[in-house]
Amino acid sequence: MKDYQSGSKLYLFGITLIAVIGGLLFGYDTAVISGAERALEQFFSQATDFEYSKAWHGITASSALIGCVIGGAISGLLASRWGRRKSLIFASVLFFLSAMGSYRPEFLFFEFGKPSFSLLLAFNAYRVLGGIGVGLASALCPMYIAEVAPANIRGRLVSFNQFAIIFGMLVVYFVNYLIRTSLPGDIEQAMIAVGWRRMFVSEAFPAATFGFLLLLVPETPRFLVMSGKDDKALRVLSRINGVETAKGILAEIRETVAEKRDKLFSYGVTVVMIGILLSFFQQAVGINVVLYYAPRIFENMGASGDASLMQTVVMGVVNIIFTVVAILTVDKFGRKPLLVIGSVGMMTGMIALSILSFKDVIGIAALVFIIIYTASFMMSWGPICWVLISEIFPNTIRGQAVAIAVAAQWISNFVVSSTFPSLSEWSVGGTYLIYAVFSLLSAVFVLRFVPETKGKTLEDMTRLWKK
Repeated sequence: MKDYQSGSKLYLFGITLIAVIGGLLFGYDTAVISGAERALEQFFSQATDFEYSKAWHGITASSALIGCVIGGAISGLLASRWGRRKSLIFASVLFFLSAMGSYRPEFLFFEFGKPSFSLLLAFNAYRVLGGIGVGLASALCPMYIAEVAPANIRGRLVSFNQFAIIFGMLVVYFVNYLIRTSLPGDIEQAMIAVGWRRMFVSEAFPAATFGFLLLLVPETPRFLVMSGKDDKALRVLSRINGVETAKGILAEIRETVAEKRDKLFSYGVTVVMIGILLSFFQQAVGINVVLYYAPRIFENMGASGDASLMQTVVMGVVNIIFTVVAILTVDKFGRKPLLVIGSVGMMTGMIALSILSFKDVIGIAALVFIIIYTASFMMSWGPICWVLISEIFPNTIRGQAVAIAVAAQWISNFVVSSTFPSLSEWSVGGTYLIYAVFSLLSAVFVLRFVPETKGKTLEDMTRLWKK
């Protein structure tokens, strides 16, 4: 083994940068629907063999989330059996297949351009496939980064994954805008014919790039130790931390892994429930309703099709800026203070939007409060929930516990996103008020139950839950 006397931050940032492409694809895949969902609704409404109802549209707009639940649920099993790296390669393949299949769901079996119930099922199947990739990436990218990163900068590096998610959303908002504005002739008709297809296929290139670059990164030291490959683990740790520090970290990992392969509730029910509730509250505050349906929300506020997509791009830029705020502060101020501040900001934004909705006030005021709401989420619950899920669990149950927490997150996401069209028909203001209540409850939950993890090693978390 080469004797790395001092660690290489460049190497650490390099492998982190590759890992967070999974986060970029997570954001890209989940937000691509925002530009395509109206054209999809108009396309499938032309079907003659069934009625494409609001309920069907809610399912279609959210179908990828079914795959996300599956991907999140199996992530622990794959991470434990295949390793973190191979599981991420598998996710990249699913992203690619989903992009191609969503572009042309008629492939082999159906007449091109003729909407039908069978074609709707095929389209949703391809979206579910991509969702499985998202579910895997959402669990494994933060886990991978947390397991290679030193404790003092772990929060910042894991937060880069959220930055990548939001950046992926911003990229696809911009790509959707460019695709829409470059269509010839009647834009609305062109969107129904080819626009939505081009939006989905645009994901194929970053998916292929991710799969190729993953061949260049190592497996995580903690998985290597659990697989009995201590020499390889020491080599990776040495390259990141320097050889002397690496020996100490390796000894700590051996100590926690050697105890035994623990059952899920070996450290009590509380730690698992905290992970599940972190995931639940991250979605119950309604963030993905704003992200998935952003163009439609802006259209309801009076913006035209092109202007609504442009406002969505502006919102994406704001999201990026406030995610950077989280990256710069998470290892300085800690996880809990930022979560509580974010909860209060989200509650304020949603209460204001609810009041504006009840009074039928649209325009710049609503845009301002949407930005306050999303900015509050992006500097708190967006990145920090993933940080906590990746670091809060003991080494010996991390794979299983992260899988359960991530599956709970995607189930919550699906419920919130798929019910929004129906809830908004009932009362838009009432719907926003529901999200405001959950924002308040999320702050109470953090103050009462969530431990601070700033500066603690992953092995420290094992000792904390033992007590």
